[in-house]
Amino acid sequence: MSLPSRIADESREHMMVQRPHSLCLLPPLAALGYPFLLMIFNTLVGQSGAASLLGALLSLLLALAVPLAGLIVANRPGITTGMRRLAYLSVAAPSLYVLLGVVQTLVGSPLPDVLVWSLFWVGAMLLGWESHQTVAAQARPVGGLGRWRIAHGISALVLCCYVIFHLANHLTGLVGPELHARVMEAGRTVYRAGVVEPLLVAAFLFQVGSGLYLAWRWSSTRHNWLTTFQIASGVYLSVFVLGHMNSVFIYARSFLGIPTDWSFATGGEAGLLMDPWNIRLVPHYTLGVFFVLAHLLAGLRVVLAAHGVATSRINLLWYTGLAGSAALALAIIAGMVGVRI
Repeated sequence: MSLPSRIADESREHMMVQRPHSLCLLPPLAALGYPFLLMIFNTLVGQSGAASLLGALLSLLLALAVPLAGLIVANRPGITTGMRRLAYLSVAAPSLYVLLGVVQTLVGSPLPDVLVWSLFWVGAMLLGWESHQTVAAQARPVGGLGRWRIAHGISALVLCCYVIFHLANHLTGLVGPELHARVMEAGRTVYRAGVVEPLLVAAFLFQVGSGLYLAWRWSSTRHNWLTTFQIASGVYLSVFVLGHMNSVFIYARSFLGIPTDWSFATGGEAGLLMDPWNIRLVPHYTLGVFFVLAHLLAGLRVVLAAHGVATSRINLLWYTGLAGSAALALAIIAGMVGVRI
C-alpha cells in the first residue's frame, strides 16, 4: 500500500472513532443504584400496609433486573469497547456487591460498603466514557480461541456433576434444613474427600480464569443476542464463583472458623430478608442459580447447532430450559427464605 493510501485509510479510520452514547451509562448507573434498591427494600419490608409491601416487592424486582440493563446495552451497535465491557461487568453487580461486602469485612475497612461501591462505579463510568475505539477495530474477527473454548467446555462438563448435586441439595431446603443437612453430609463424603476437593477447586479456578479470558476477548465487539447472553452469564458466574469460594474457604472456614452449613447460607437467625446486609444474598443466589443453568444451556445450544440439530428443536429446548432455570432459582431461594412444602 502506498503512503498516500495508508494516510487516507488512517484518516478515514480516525474519523470513525466512536464516542460513547449516553445510553451506555445506563448499566453502570443501574449497578450504582443497586445497593440503594436493597436499602429501600429493607426499609419497607418491615412496615405494615399494602403500599409498603408493594414498594418492597418493586424494589427487589428492580434489583433483580439490574443485570438486564447490561445485557441490553452490551448487545447494542455503535458503542465503544470500554463501555461494552462495563455493561458486561454491570451484569455481575449482585455478586460483586456480595464479594465487596465480604472483602470489606476481611480487611476491617471502616468505610461503608455503599461508599466504596459508589466510588468504584463512578470511577468506572469516567474511565469508560473517556475510552474510545474505532469501528474498524471492533469489526475485526475474534479468532484463535478454539482451544480455550474446548478446554472451557470440557471443564464445565466435569463440574456439571457437582453443580447438579449442589442445586438439588439446596432444593431440599423447601422440605427443611434437616433434610438439607443429611443430603449435604452424604455429598461431602465425596466432594470433600482428600484429593477430590483440591481438584474441584482447581477446576473451578480454571473455569473462572478461562471464562474471563474468553469474555474479555469476545467483548471487544458486538455479537448476536445468544452470544451476548452467554458472555454476560459467564461474567456473572465468574464473579459468583470467586465470591462464593472466598466466602466459604477464606471468610467462613479461615476467618470465622465456622461450618458452611444451612445456617451460614441463609443468614443464621437474622435470615435473608430482614437483615440489611443479608438481603444482598437474595439476588446473588437467585441470579446465580438461573445463570449457571442458562449458561450451560447456551453452551449446549451451540453444540447442538454444530451437530445439525433442527433449529426448532433447539429453540424448544432453549426456551423450556430458561423457564425451568427461572423456576428452579425461585424454588431454591424460596426455601432459603423459609418457604416449606
